[in-house]
This record gives sequence, structure tokens and C-alpha cells, in this order.
Amino acid sequence: MTTTARVAERPPVDHIPFDVDHIRGDFPILERTVGDRPLVYLDSANTSQKPRAVVEAIEDHYLSHNANVARAMHLLGAEATQAFEAGRTAVAEFIGAPSRNEVIFTKNASEALNLAAYTLTAGLRPGDEIVISVMEHHSNIVPWQLAAQRTGATLRWFDVTEEGRLDLEAAAASGLINSRTRIVSVTWVSNVLGTVNPVPEIASLAHAVGATLVVDASQAVPQMPVDVTALGADLVAFTGHKMVGPTGIGVLWGRLELLESLPPFLGGGEMIEVVKMTGSTFAPPPYRFEAGTPPIAQAVGLGAAVGYLTEIGMAAVAAHEQEITGYALQGLKTVPGLRILGPTEAVDRGGAISFTLPDVHPHDVSQLLDSLGIAVRGGHHCARPLHERFGVQSSTRASFYLYTTRAEIDALVDGLHYTQKFFSR
Repeated sequence: MTTTARVAERPPVDHIPFDVDHIRGDFPILERTVGDRPLVYLDSANTSQKPRAVVEAIEDHYLSHNANVARAMHLLGAEATQAFEAGRTAVAEFIGAPSRNEVIFTKNASEALNLAAYTLTAGLRPGDEIVISVMEHHSNIVPWQLAAQRTGATLRWFDVTEEGRLDLEAAAASGLINSRTRIVSVTWVSNVLGTVNPVPEIASLAHAVGATLVVDASQAVPQMPVDVTALGADLVAFTGHKMVGPTGIGVLWGRLELLESLPPFLGGGEMIEVVKMTGSTFAPPPYRFEAGTPPIAQAVGLGAAVGYLTEIGMAAVAAHEQEITGYALQGLKTVPGLRILGPTEAVDRGGAISFTLPDVHPHDVSQLLDSLGIAVRGGHHCARPLHERFGVQSSTRASFYLYTTRAEIDALVDGLHYTQKFFSR
């Protein structure tokens, strides 16, 4: 594989004007109906829909360039390797990474976070502390629990305020981050509350005591411009399928000097330098962490997704997300008794809104809405501790993206009014 380190300078992109109706034309699935009703897809925090450009890039790869990367000494192998590595370069440019070798491909964000938890904690011992938060996705809780059990380290966590913000004051008062803290791992944007956490501030707190900061950016990278160097994090995890890319591929970005110091996560082909029966040496990053045949077509598709989002412009995506989320928050407030979990204003907020309806289980809400063609999610959204913190078993979540319209929000609000009437009979 090619090992060119730096990300090449590229010319400015001429962004297309943001026209949600034009954008929706790039997503054929949005033309579907559910029964005799138009599909209203409000589950993008779970997985986003895919534009033609991404589907066609994957199709072209399989039909015209399919081969394994690095191993095959023939034309197709060279083309596949070039396309795979072009995907890495595109991702590096998209997130502002100084080096393309800082971009590690995994199969999803969960694997990226497990990679971080396994490698960063290799030297931990009893008395060391790991800090997370109660608002984390299970994928940013369980790996650290396992690491604490394996090493004897102590797991501690931020609480949240009633408004759904990290309780930084309580954390400071309790000395949550202290001289024993070795790792801090938090979400950038909550998949339940929509809360945008102050990552640069948390980075300063972590680095002041010599701790490493890991960020779950699964809900952030799809929604806003990202510059990992300005963020202050040491490792950043995200996934392709939430950012109009394919399933089966995630990313772990890390500062190169940190990655070079970490041990391998999985053993196998391509992550090695030399293998002997008496022991092995390992390749430099990113290949040290990419054992076996990687997600080749998925990387091609992710590169196409990055190109698509770049053409639109992430500032425009973020502006639309904030506008449509604000419109939704106002509409939801007209539903009697509806309780929004987390911030109730669109400022400094992501595009996922979780809520409860009095005396109606979220599963019933989501099923009735589905009968109206409206796709939302009901459950604890892989964040059970957070729901327990707010005293609810589960919630309904509506989440929006660059293709969401005001008419779809109106359909959601009307559907919730209908749901209340249906279950009050």
C-alpha cells in the first residue's frame, strides 16, 4: 500500500446552493411510499440514506475494479489499492487531519472505540482512572468497563444536568478529572439528547493532568464542519453509515505520534512488518491497526460520501440541521404533555430529538407513526444509563439530516397529535 504521509493541498470547492428539494432528488429511497403514504424518514441518527453518487461509486468498483488491495501484483489490484487509499485521503482532508496515515479504517465506530480502549489501556493498573459520561452510547461505555475489569483501573463518569448538559461544575467540585486520570472518553454530540459537548474545554482539562482524550464523533462528523486539530482530542471515532456513506466502515483518527506508540489491536495480514515463528514486528500506522482484508468497497463508498458532503458544504449542512431542528422543537411543543429529553432550543444542539408521551410506550408511538409512513426510533437508543438518569425506561427519537423538510416535520407533529387521540380512546 502507498504510505504517502501528508494530505495534499486541494483547490477550494465551489459549493452548490443548498436546496433541500434538489438534494432529495439524489436519494431515490425518499421517493418510496409506505402503503399509500409518502415515506417520511426521521431516523438518520440511526443510519442515513445514501445518494446515487455513493451507490454508483460502489457499483463501479465491484463491476470494473474489484480486487484485493496491496497483495495483488496486477492492474486490478493496483486500481483497487489506489481507490481504497483515495478514500483514506478524502477522509483525512474532510476532517482536517495533518496526515492521511492518521486515518484508520474499522468496520464501524464501535470497533474504533474498542480499538482505542484496548490499546490505550494496555499499561493501566489499579489506581489509574478512566472518565466517561452518563450520556454515552453503549459503545463508549462497555469497552471502558471491560478495560477497567481487565486492568484494575477505576471507571468514573460525568453526570448531566436536568437540561441534558454535562455537569462540569459538579465534576470540578468532585475532582472527577485529577492526577490519577489516564483517559477521558466522551461523545461530541449525544445521540439521545442532541447535546453538543464542549470538547475543547474537556481536552484542556484532560491534558492538564496528562490524560488522553477520546471523542465519539459519530453524531458530529455527519452534521458539522470538523477540524480534528482544532478540536483538541487525541483520538476521534466516527462511522460512515451516518454520513451518507455505506455500512461496514468506520474511522478512528489519532495523532500520529500517539498511534505510533500504541500496540496492535488485531493480528493478521497487512498489519505486520516481519513474521517469524519466534515473534513478529508490526507495520506503522495506519496499517498496524488494519488486520486482514479491509473494507475496500466501503472505503470507496465513504470517499464518495465525503465528496458529496464536501460539494454541498458542511457549513450549509449544519445550518440546515439547526434550522430544521429548531422548527421541530417548536412543533413538538404543541403536543400536550410531550417531554423533550435534553436541550429545548436549537442553538448548540444536534439534530436528534428524543421525547416521551404520557401513557404511551415509545414502541407504540413508533409503530403507529410507521403506519402513517413516518420512520422514527423507539427504545433506549443504546443509552440505557442516560434514560435511567432521566427516570424513563425509553423514549421516541426523531432525527433529521440534510434531506429533511419542514413538511416532514409537520407530518411528525400531526402524527403525534393523532397518536395521542388514538391511545386516549
